[in-house]
Amino acid sequence: MAWWIWLVLGLVLFVLEAMTPGGFYLLFFGVGAIAVGLMTVAGMDVAFIWQGLLFVAVSVIALLLFRKPLLARFQHGMPKGKVDSIVGETAKALDEIAVGAIGTAELRGAAWSAQNVGDVPIARSTRCRIERVDGLTLHIRA
Repeated sequence: MAWWIWLVLGLVLFVLEAMTPGGFYLLFFGVGAIAVGLMTVAGMDVAFIWQGLLFVAVSVIALLLFRKPLLARFQHGMPKGKVDSIVGETAKALDEIAVGAIGTAELRGAAWSAQNVGDVPIARSTRCRIERVDGLTLHIRA
């Protein structure tokens, strides 16, 4: 295959890596394509099968050697758990909610479905503690 095709393939893979969220996979295949393209430009023009094998070998070796350090370097500040948990926050009941019944509650300016998991009915405008969230339903207690 022509040297310029390998270089273009490498650049395309670099651009695709830049457009995807940091998985760092395509980057190494781009490195492999660039390496084969530069090898071909340098005069080591070998059969396509050997170019393909070299592409795969360089890509996989680079992936195994450098992916983990790159992830550690660029994702060290990323949160490990849930970014935003509303469990433990306070919601306001928008209507009366009987024990075990579902009504509505306001949290952060939005109306949510809310189920009363407490032992007493919740009166309208009562502040409630969020015990857990199941989909779009808050499980609240007065």
